[in-house]
Amino acid sequence: MEADFVIVGAGSAGCAMAYRLGEAGHSVLVIEHGGTDAGPFIQMPAALSYPMNMKRYDWGFMSEAEPGLGGRRLVCPRGKVIGGSSSINGMVYVRGHAMDFDHWRDSGADGWSYADVLPYFKRMETWHDGGHGGESDWRGTAGPLHVSRGPRKNPLFRAFVDAGRQAGYESTDDYNGRKQEGFGPMEQTVFNGRRWSAANAYLRPALRRDTVSVTRALAQRIVIEEGRATGVEVRRGGKTETIRARREVIIAASSINSPKLLMLSGIGPGAHLAEHGIDVIADRASVGGNLQDHLEVYFQMASSQPITLYKHWNLMSKAVIGAQWLFTKKGMGASNQFESAAFIRSRAGIPYPDIQYHFLPIAVRYDGKAAAEGHGFQAHTGPMRSKSRGRVSLRSSDPADDPRIFFNYMSHDDDWLEWRRVVRLTREIFEQEAFAPYVKHEILPGSDVQTDDEIDDFVRAHAESAYHPCGTCRMGRADDPDAVVDPQGRVIGVDGLRVADSSIFPRITNGNLNGPSIMVGEKMADHVLGKDPLAASNETPWVHPDWENAQR
Repeated sequence: MEADFVIVGAGSAGCAMAYRLGEAGHSVLVIEHGGTDAGPFIQMPAALSYPMNMKRYDWGFMSEAEPGLGGRRLVCPRGKVIGGSSSINGMVYVRGHAMDFDHWRDSGADGWSYADVLPYFKRMETWHDGGHGGESDWRGTAGPLHVSRGPRKNPLFRAFVDAGRQAGYESTDDYNGRKQEGFGPMEQTVFNGRRWSAANAYLRPALRRDTVSVTRALAQRIVIEEGRATGVEVRRGGKTETIRARREVIIAASSINSPKLLMLSGIGPGAHLAEHGIDVIADRASVGGNLQDHLEVYFQMASSQPITLYKHWNLMSKAVIGAQWLFTKKGMGASNQFESAAFIRSRAGIPYPDIQYHFLPIAVRYDGKAAAEGHGFQAHTGPMRSKSRGRVSLRSSDPADDPRIFFNYMSHDDDWLEWRRVVRLTREIFEQEAFAPYVKHEILPGSDVQTDDEIDDFVRAHAESAYHPCGTCRMGRADDPDAVVDPQGRVIGVDGLRVADSSIFPRITNGNLNGPSIMVGEKMADHVLGKDPLAASNETPWVHPDWENAQR
């Protein structure tokens, strides 16, 4: 088998690249180890807690023991299915803040400032504001990825936004437009009642072209001949074979599997590769390093009124909701239920938001376990830009072995200061008048958690991954020893090989990472094709006019 371009991974960025390269008339073969995304557990938005907890769809990765979290090992779900993690995630759509991408540029990712990437965000979107208002000049209207908003019928969604305003924070009609900072509606990759994954948005339309195909196989290593990537060695049907690339190999296998595949192919820290008997082709110490993630807690409140989603948290109600969705694609099954959000700054002197909120009108974990107290609601919240850094490394030279994933959470002193602010600011929001008719008492952290030490203990015991790993194949200038790929995604030290997924992020972006990951696929496709980049935007994002002196 061979094609012009061989892409490893049918995830968020890989699907976008397959679409754009196929659109340009090239033959594209996508290698994906996972299977089909058909079925209600993936396609029904409200069923989001199921696929990320199913071995059929998830690689099942776990972190190493994390000292900063009391030695706990955290789950690290990554999609092993068509669509990748866009098929098992929470469908929350966040572009990131403009200053995130300006930081990328300033750290050596030339051509990746906000002005450079905004046109690609617009190209990839078809935006449905649901009549809530917003700034259409900042949004796309004809892209493959449909972005919508939930109906926000539950009064708790409005209470959350009103409470933010009462606490003195900004409001925003569109956090993906000019103004991220503030409280307002949350956006989701849902269209016509279905999860609008990268598979639905990009891969299925691409497969309608005769030149684009997908093969199910496990990528074992990149074949490199005389310093150039010429194909991918895969395991399929119990046999090992090589899929040839006439032009380039593109790795889009996730921030966990992309560095793993590079290291299995001889690209990575030389001493580490030698330990596993792997011949070193390019000694790049930074492969697998710079690992980042968002941590979050579920700040839970017991409800004094039976208006939460808990009334549907039984088999009979779930069956009714599922049946309605199956036949009509409407009803409660057609939303991920994250319909209000906020981005705030934790203190004066920070120029743009460093805390995110997802609001949910039920007190429940991602694994589907509801709070024992029954009716409740919660905010998922945490800091956005931890200074802690971890690493992905090989467990062995066997491609079937999971890599070692060590996030090194909470290893920087500033992390603890930031988390104390998160807890105290969140508690203040729930104490506002807008929540007075609904709050019974605080479930988590609990009213007994007040001092710095008590908050630290709570975070150590309860913080969970928000499932946003990134940064392990960092993008930068070719002469930067900490860079793995250059600003065009080309692996430094090997010809004909690129990486295009969240692993290339120099630093984690604000919010959920699916949107920026798809944008990377969109933009990197133009680099692969040698096209001129889309014209840079001249839009000016909103920044709080008194950010140096005011927290809100």
